[in-house]
Amino acid sequence: MIDFFPFICLISYLAAIRSMELGIAKSNENWMKQRGGVEFGASHYRVMVLMHMLFFVAFILEKIGLNQGLSPIWPVILFSFVLVQFLRVWVIVSLGRYWNTKIIVLPNAKVIMKGPYRFLRHPNYCVVSLELLVIPLLFSSYITAILFTLLNILMLRVRIPEEERALRSLTEYEGIFQEHNRFIPKYVK
Repeated sequence: MIDFFPFICLISYLAAIRSMELGIAKSNENWMKQRGGVEFGASHYRVMVLMHMLFFVAFILEKIGLNQGLSPIWPVILFSFVLVQFLRVWVIVSLGRYWNTKIIVLPNAKVIMKGPYRFLRHPNYCVVSLELLVIPLLFSSYITAILFTLLNILMLRVRIPEEERALRSLTEYEGIFQEHNRFIPKYVK
C-alpha cells in the first residue's frame, strides 16, 4: 500500500504533538492553579477527551478497515493541515501560560488580545474543528470527518458558552469583547 507510510507518519506526528501539548497544558494548569486559577467545565472535559480519543480510533479503523487511500486532492488538504498547525502554534504562543486544554481562569488576569485573539474569540476551537475535518479527509475517511465534525459541534455548543461564562465571571472579558462576534473575524485593538 503506497499511502501506508504517509498514514503512519501522520499518526506518529499527531501522537507526538498531542503528547507535547498535554505536557504544556499540565505545566500551565499547575502554574495557574498555584496563582489562584479556577477550573470550569470539569463535568464535560472527560467527554471531550473521550471524543478526541475516539476520533483517532475511528480514523485508524476507517483507514485500515475500508482501505481508504490518499484523497485525490491530498496536496491541497495537506497544505491546509500545515496551515492549521501554524495557527495552532500561534494560538499556544499567544496565550502563553494561559493556554490549556481545560477551562482554567486566573481571576482578574488581563484578557489576551494578541495573535489570533485580535481577530477571533476562540481560535483554538477553530484549529480543532479544522483538524477534525482535514485529518480524515487527507485519507478519504469521510465517515470519520462527518461524524466527528458533528460531535465537535455538539461539544462546542457546551464548551464555548462555559468558557465564555468563566471568562466573564473572573475577568474583564465581556467589556473587551462586547461588540465582537464569536466566530466572525473582527479586528480588536
